[in-house]
Amino acid sequence: MRCIIFNRVASFCRKVLNRDNSTLDNEELALQVYQRQEHGISRKDISENALKVLYRLNKAGYDAYLVGGGVRDLLLDKQPKDFDIATNATPEEIKQLFRNCRLIGRRFRLAHILFGRDVIEVATFRGHHADAKPALKDKKQVSAQSQEGMLLRDNVYGTIEEDAERRDFTINALYYSIKDFSVTDYVNGVEDLDNRIIRLIGDPETRYREDPVRMLRAVRFAAKLDMDIEEKTAEPIVPLSNLLQDIPPARLFEESLKLLQSGNGFDTYKLLREYNLFQQLFPLLSEHFTEEQDSQTEQMIEHILKATDKRLAEDKRVNPAFMFAAMLWYPMVTRAEEISFASGLSYYDAFMVASNDILDEQVKTIAIPRRFTTTVRDIWQQQMRFSRRSGKRAFKMMEHPKFRAAYDFLEMRGKFEDDEIAELAKWWNDFQAADRNQRGKMVQEINGGSTGTTRRRRRRPQQRRKKPQAKSS
Repeated sequence: MRCIIFNRVASFCRKVLNRDNSTLDNEELALQVYQRQEHGISRKDISENALKVLYRLNKAGYDAYLVGGGVRDLLLDKQPKDFDIATNATPEEIKQLFRNCRLIGRRFRLAHILFGRDVIEVATFRGHHADAKPALKDKKQVSAQSQEGMLLRDNVYGTIEEDAERRDFTINALYYSIKDFSVTDYVNGVEDLDNRIIRLIGDPETRYREDPVRMLRAVRFAAKLDMDIEEKTAEPIVPLSNLLQDIPPARLFEESLKLLQSGNGFDTYKLLREYNLFQQLFPLLSEHFTEEQDSQTEQMIEHILKATDKRLAEDKRVNPAFMFAAMLWYPMVTRAEEISFASGLSYYDAFMVASNDILDEQVKTIAIPRRFTTTVRDIWQQQMRFSRRSGKRAFKMMEHPKFRAAYDFLEMRGKFEDDEIAELAKWWNDFQAADRNQRGKMVQEINGGSTGTTRRRRRRPQQRRKKPQAKSS
């Protein structure tokens, strides 16, 4: 692919290579611009709403580029999920241009342009903390870091060159211009894309300390794009994996869905385990890991993630609650057995206590919303009731709003547990397929010949006779 190298490349390279000793393997960087005929991006593949935002920003005199994963995916002939835009307009200036704009974020100030359910995210070019862009000195510039180096707030604005340097991976630092339809590459991102390499921009340890979630992103991109993590980018991940414990649980919930419910969940899981990241997200599960990776917990994780990937490939809906219920099931059962043995509680009562304990512990790491934890509890509790089929119980079970999810869970358990569970799942499968008379016979067989559904005739309460009043003389 032919490239045009600008005169300013030498000064830019010195700036990148000398900053905090952050290098890209000490390779010579070259500012490269790929003209329209040198890349495969077409405007017809870009969302109409993203184009509207780009054109309006340009018309108002601002620089605006399609950037990040959208450009990356278009160059890989993939359909982008999101279209993000970078500009030299500040969030407040963006808001003045778009009535359908809202400003979000404290750590990173962003503008969201709303087109119904479609959201176009617009970010102002990021600058370096020590040397904010002179033209923006009069703007409010805010940055803060923790003692460990994590960025707490980062609203320092800069130039497009600085913005490229501040991005996480080289393959995400590519800029598509709507003015001349060119792709600008400041960090050899196109080369890494061609070589299928995930490479951090700058010193990996420093960048991971700034934002530990970058470790998760490196793994996610490697699994999603079938790429390799570059050696120096991968080296600090295991030693720094415990930094994820400092990330807000709400943010890790969103990241967990991107990791495990984006169509490459199983491959992502394997990489997460390899780099000791899955263990940070799900410490309860790591207690059940084995060298052979064949424990019931590990078998269940593999099954549910492969099943989730399959459903997504078939454009079917997936429910995070079902995935979490499956992954945490055997740790919860183990806890219930321990509680029952130690306290003398009945297994049913210990089961209920363990359900709450396991979910309470997990949400400390990943803040699973209540609407999902409620469903998880329902699915688990229904497992205790499937064996109770006498009288009307079997009929009432099917009326429960979470019956189908609970039954699917029971059927899944039959793959990893004893034959009794598999037989119970088969009975419920046949019960659902039967008509009402057949169902009655199935319940009758369970009850040893009596359906237990005969209603007792209620005795009509006898009315008290009124005592005759004595006649007055």
